[in-house]
Amino acid sequence: MSILEVEKLSVCYEGKENAVNDLSFSLESGELMGLIGPNGAGKSTTIRAILGLINKTRGEVRVNGENHRYGYIPEHPVLYKDLTLWEHLELLATTYEIPKETYEKEAGSFLSRFDLSDAKHHLPVGFSKGMKQKVMLMIAFLMKPDLYIVDEPFIGLDPKATKELIKLLNEEKERGAGILMCTHVLDTAEKICDTFLLLDHGQGVAQGDLKSLQEQAGIRGGGLLDCFDQLTS
Repeated sequence: MSILEVEKLSVCYEGKENAVNDLSFSLESGELMGLIGPNGAGKSTTIRAILGLINKTRGEVRVNGENHRYGYIPEHPVLYKDLTLWEHLELLATTYEIPKETYEKEAGSFLSRFDLSDAKHHLPVGFSKGMKQKVMLMIAFLMKPDLYIVDEPFIGLDPKATKELIKLLNEEKERGAGILMCTHVLDTAEKICDTFLLLDHGQGVAQGDLKSLQEQAGIRGGGLLDCFDQLTS
């Protein structure tokens, strides 16, 4: 089942007419797709268009699934300065009508997994970039959405938190969620992603699993970085 369908998406805005040009792809239930490309390739624009944050678009974006809900994890954490970590989680639970017993159990588990139990009632103003990123991850995973859109999730995370994030991504895949993840950490992406969508100059230049990318790049046995170098200018 396709969780996300993008058909002939094009984005134009002042100063850059073809930020994204005629892009089509689909993301299946239980699939982790890596959105890969050099700086300025159109990755962030694609994400913003999928989220409905850009008006000047053509084409169609459809989010399917049972709850039609998506969890967005931005590259730069956005938190309320006057709410504690726990109050952020409570706000989300209230907004999406998550039963108290359920969210308290899930939230408690996340706090433990990300080593933030001691910061439960602290304001985020004093948090490091990594701690803020962990809060964003917990908020998204607490939602249990059909679709995750994740932008550079590994930046600022320590090795233990990175390991927990990968575990959570795999757990959500098993649950049937679709995950679109934009990242420059190609060695990690190669290990955990099922498929890849490679963008360059606003266009999809290759997509599929690693073997498919190798064939499209005309190389044998190369890694994701080798495919990236070959397929992007």
